[in-house]
Amino acid sequence: MSEQSSDLRVYTPEHLLEQAAQAPEHLGYKLVEFYVDEQGLLAKLPTSATATFYLSPSGGTLRDTELNIVLYSAKFDLYKGYGRAT
Repeated sequence: MSEQSSDLRVYTPEHLLEQAAQAPEHLGYKLVEFYVDEQGLLAKLPTSATATFYLSPSGGTLRDTELNIVLYSAKFDLYKGYGRAT
């Protein structure tokens, strides 16, 4: 495995889930950190800048520091399946 792919700050869906599993919480969000490009968008390679993002664990929404929605995926919902009637 290359060093780039093992750096959890390089955005991949797997890195988001791995960070979320250990991330501190603030106001109901999981705080995760990723490399960002010049526009502050998620970078898929290491850059000189990082930013904190907020993952809503019930819903799978990732937000930036201004709480704008960056991405949404049901696979990032950490509570999926909980509370469902069996």
